[in-house]
Amino acid sequence: MWTLLVLASTALAQVPLPQPPFLPPNASSGATPSSSASVPNQQWTTLLGELLYFYDEQRSGTLPASNRVSWRNNSAVNDGSDVHLDLSGGFYDAGDYIKCTFPLSFTVMSICWGATDFGKGYDLANQTPYLDDTLRWALDWLIKAHSANNTLYVQIADANLDNAYWGGDQNIPQPRPSYQINATNPGTDAAAGTAAAFAACSNLYANRLFGSPFSGPATLQNATYAATLLQHAQQLYSFASSTPPTLYQNSVPQAGEAYASSGYGDELTLAALFLAWATNSTQAYNQAQSYWNQYSLAGYNGVFNWDTKTPAIPILAAQIANASPTTALGANLSAWQTEAERYLDGIVYGGGNGYLTRGGLLWYDGDSDDASANPALNAAMLLERYSHIASTPSRQSDYASFAHAQVDYVLGNNPMSAPYVVGTNPNAPQNPHSALAGGSTNITDPAPEAYVLYGGVVGGPDKYDRYFDLRPDWPEAEVALDYNAPMLTLAAMHVLNDTSDPFYTGLGPGAYDARKPSGEPCDAVYDGGCGGPLFFKGASIAMGVILGLVGALIGGLLAWWGWLVWPSRRGYRFGPGVDLY
Repeated sequence: MWTLLVLASTALAQVPLPQPPFLPPNASSGATPSSSASVPNQQWTTLLGELLYFYDEQRSGTLPASNRVSWRNNSAVNDGSDVHLDLSGGFYDAGDYIKCTFPLSFTVMSICWGATDFGKGYDLANQTPYLDDTLRWALDWLIKAHSANNTLYVQIADANLDNAYWGGDQNIPQPRPSYQINATNPGTDAAAGTAAAFAACSNLYANRLFGSPFSGPATLQNATYAATLLQHAQQLYSFASSTPPTLYQNSVPQAGEAYASSGYGDELTLAALFLAWATNSTQAYNQAQSYWNQYSLAGYNGVFNWDTKTPAIPILAAQIANASPTTALGANLSAWQTEAERYLDGIVYGGGNGYLTRGGLLWYDGDSDDASANPALNAAMLLERYSHIASTPSRQSDYASFAHAQVDYVLGNNPMSAPYVVGTNPNAPQNPHSALAGGSTNITDPAPEAYVLYGGVVGGPDKYDRYFDLRPDWPEAEVALDYNAPMLTLAAMHVLNDTSDPFYTGLGPGAYDARKPSGEPCDAVYDGGCGGPLFFKGASIAMGVILGLVGALIGGLLAWWGWLVWPSRRGYRFGPGVDLY
């Protein structure tokens, strides 16, 4: 009952939504450069709005009166009925209809952290009301999912049954079972990860800013809501830290089919850090340091994503220490800074697990194969955040430059001349892997899709920088809640300080069609292209011309040489099978 009362009271305190509402413009507008160089840049503000609009497209449950997506319907309104709870609402995770707490909590944590650092970008773009609306749609559902101190619902619907269905939101397969972790069947990673999300968002709503050189939180402060979120964070952190350490899929095997976790030390550490900042708690800070050492998290060089949050820890810790130099929370700034720069140096200068594709995309074997844009954008987000407090001017410049290059790649500065955000430009993907937007029970029809999934960041190209725009090809074409999260933070930062347009405004219609590859991708769905990169259409034509010219030149040289060396052969026509010797 208390949860319902909290939700009822806070709903009235949301930031009022603009009237008329923001609606994404036609993709053609993304090929028109801005008329003036100023802050905020209109193209960046539009992109930020489109990225938030994507979350409206992914909503589950009974849609609000303010619903902006004309082709969406109320759906899955009886979620939780199998356990006599209302677990409707929240977001569909990706291109299907399951709802998953583990990646959702990462998404929410990432957005709230970014809106704390670069929140004034949302304010400048007039997108703070939609930020508030999106966060509450997620957080209010997580509050319902945290139905008791030691209970957290981690998944709604069976992934195998759900994946077998392709169609709209009116015929979603039933039943949709509700899966929970609890004191008997714990899940350290899921509980701690959700605690981190609640704490990060409590910081945002309580206006707990990190101070200079960051812009400060978006203007959506609400002390009552911040206190509610903090209470849930503390309860879940206590649950995670007091039960036997357990991977949540060991308690809920069904969760491992879609989002299996590889560890829990990173979630425990990150939750303790966010709570330390939220409560100015030396005890929580010391617990974070203890977990960091206990789980040997230092020295990690891999990807940052919904599963592995380790790279974020020294960066957040350095932010906290930088903002609290005279308190116990600021005692280890040098150590955290050293670890953060060791990891980021590995990305920018080499030595880490990532490397650049020939086209310039940061790539991690084994992680980028399933969604190549996401690891690159997550790295760019960490680099941009940390570049403001890096220890040397060269690092500040190099980290920011590397991040900008990754953002430019995703926004069209790539061998495909394609921005990998749907609806931003005529060259953006036309066929994202989304059952919601497809418009048919046949995954390949119609083409392009019935509805434009504005703002959806797709998986991205294969390791040869090729994007095929094939709807069944989920590694390249699927969208997901966590794919948009880093791009939101990066776009908000660009709104704050970038007078130039996103790269894609310089891409005229047809740029992608001229570069679209033939054949198949190289990924988990298709393997026809794994023998090596194929020439793009434009490159094939150019190569044909080049080979023709080279052939003519070689032929001319041979003829000239033959004239000089073999005068007796002058005038002979050498056909197939003719022996010249």
